[in-house]
Amino acid sequence: MTRLLVDVGSTFTKAALVDDGGGLVARASVPTTVGPGRDVLEGVVSVCRELALQGSVARAGAGAAAARVPDPLDPAQRDRVLVCSSAGGGLRLAVVGYERAVTAEAGHRVGLSAGAKVVHVAAGALTPADVAALRAARPDVVLLVGGTDGGNADVLLHNARRLARSRVGAPVVVAGNAAARAEVASELAATGRRVRLTDNVLPRIGVVEPGPARRAIREVFLEHVIGGKGLSRGPRFGRLVRAATPDAVLAGVEVLADVMGGDVMVVDVGGATTDVYSVLTPQGEDATLRKHVVATLWHARTVEGDLGMRWGAPGVLEAASAEHLDPGVDGAALAGWVARVHEDPATLPTTRTEEELDLELARLAATVAARRHGRPGAPGEAPRPLKDVGLVLGSGGVLRHAPEGGAGRVLGAVLDDHGGGWRPPAAARVGVDTAYLLFAAGLLAEKEPDLARAVAAQIA
Repeated sequence: MTRLLVDVGSTFTKAALVDDGGGLVARASVPTTVGPGRDVLEGVVSVCRELALQGSVARAGAGAAAARVPDPLDPAQRDRVLVCSSAGGGLRLAVVGYERAVTAEAGHRVGLSAGAKVVHVAAGALTPADVAALRAARPDVVLLVGGTDGGNADVLLHNARRLARSRVGAPVVVAGNAAARAEVASELAATGRRVRLTDNVLPRIGVVEPGPARRAIREVFLEHVIGGKGLSRGPRFGRLVRAATPDAVLAGVEVLADVMGGDVMVVDVGGATTDVYSVLTPQGEDATLRKHVVATLWHARTVEGDLGMRWGAPGVLEAASAEHLDPGVDGAALAGWVARVHEDPATLPTTRTEEELDLELARLAATVAARRHGRPGAPGEAPRPLKDVGLVLGSGGVLRHAPEGGAGRVLGAVLDDHGGGWRPPAAARVGVDTAYLLFAAGLLAEKEPDLARAVAAQIA
């Protein structure tokens, strides 16, 4: 029995068809159908047709092939269809915490690990100006945190009252002081807010518990956000989507690390953002000592919203200059390419020169993103412990479709970056998720872990 795994992205809808053993039967990609009068389900149906037309799906011809591709619109086949989505901009999360160095920072790190783009962080007792800034950030979900369990609850309650009476309409996930949870929920519910209660992200100083908050954020995203972005007519798309794409990818990286039995780092260079994922196993004193007020998250993701290959291309040049990274090509030519692809994000390189310019843009984006991921999260902290990473995996269209040796040059530059304020992996091999299977392994991880491992094994 085949499983259909679909990622509905902002630009492209990608799909993979896998068999009972986790083998890749076929994969396809079509433009995502978004915009006025369009429905993203059109793209989902289209990518299924593309899978059915591929000769590798079935030897008996297109009719038999079509029969083997699950129908995403058939409720009876829903268990065979798993969909994630970042269409409409993905999950925008705001964090409201007690103080920036402790609970707000813990909430921020948990948000990133949940696959969210953290668009705003507020610390301390909210003022009217703070609420206005929060509203201007247009979050999809607000993560309200504050205090260790049994500690001070005054700021948490104050912020709950402010949110309850504000014009911030996003649902609220409450992951703060357990002793105040019922009162916080009562304050928010009194004005009709959509509230989800979960365990404290910082139950004790030095201990970050991201799991319950991650699950709650995912559930709220699926229930309240996917269906509210005007992506599809009716509820069918919302019922199909199981996760935000970054959350699925992080789960896939976790499966891959488990299959490999070692630490993994993934650099995903996209059109709008460059995301870095790491799944680490603490070693030595990291495994026994809590050296930081907010402990390291060993399974983490950082999103660099100013670094991208198309929409984020101008930010790459600005960030590279601030980091004192020199382009490996003619600077004027690179600036001209950046202006061109930013104006028309559908632009693809058609000459060898343009391929080199695109790869240089990817090298700069990947290097800056890796630096930011690896550097200390706060003054006095150590860099993220990435030295034992055994695999640095590239993802993103620019790396999947790079000419021979191109992706290796981009990722090799990351490993050779010894002046960026972080510690690159000491002896990692590099690879590329050429079949784009990380998201598929992540979608399968919860319900079919053995199948997820079989899919991930093809990546490693």
